[in-house]
Amino acid sequence: MFIRYLNLPFQISLKNISHLWEQNDILILLVDLDNYNVLSIEYLDETEKEEMAIFKTSYFKKRYIVSRKVLKYIICCLFNEQSISSISTYKDEYGKIHVRGHEELHICLSYTGNIASLAISKIKVGIDIELEKLFSPKKISRYLYKPILRIKDSENDHDLLIVWTLKEAYSKFSNKSMLTNLNKELDLSNVFHSSYILNEKYILSVITCVNPHDLNISFLPKIAFNNLNYTNHIN
Repeated sequence: MFIRYLNLPFQISLKNISHLWEQNDILILLVDLDNYNVLSIEYLDETEKEEMAIFKTSYFKKRYIVSRKVLKYIICCLFNEQSISSISTYKDEYGKIHVRGHEELHICLSYTGNIASLAISKIKVGIDIELEKLFSPKKISRYLYKPILRIKDSENDHDLLIVWTLKEAYSKFSNKSMLTNLNKELDLSNVFHSSYILNEKYILSVITCVNPHDLNISFLPKIAFNNLNYTNHIN
């Protein structure tokens, strides 16, 4: 299993994002939700508003709005779209996110604490990110099938959390419920999987269908959304 330690932020320049897209198969952008106030839902279409309505707290609503607007903004930058209001997203019956008019793209989102992790990819991908201090893997260790790590009796938090994030990433990659993979061995023989320890506190796991591939992980600076109204009306 591939594990790499990265010290971030490698803060991406929005002016260079098209260049990075040309150089890489996968962009994983880390978004600090604390950089944003609660945003207006004006730029969500009716389908997106219905998806957002299922969330009961302002925290979950905020991360939905911010992640969708950031995604739309990046799509505008990459494909010279006129405005974010011309872009819409939807989930298929299995929960995978799609961008209308850009079905060639593979999108995957994961959240932990105040961080949203957004993958935009040319190849099939699944990701999961967890903040270690918010996660107690030992509490669910008995449910995890651990030989994937070849450390059958390990009670190391990093090892257990890596197992969890790999299972989450694989579930998103295969577009299946996490419950179907929780307590069984994953067959990763036909996929490429890697895990990253970010700043010694986040664990990010990635599953793809292609190896080798080019991947860039960066923090995204705050985006000044033009002509968007900041509001608190969705609390």
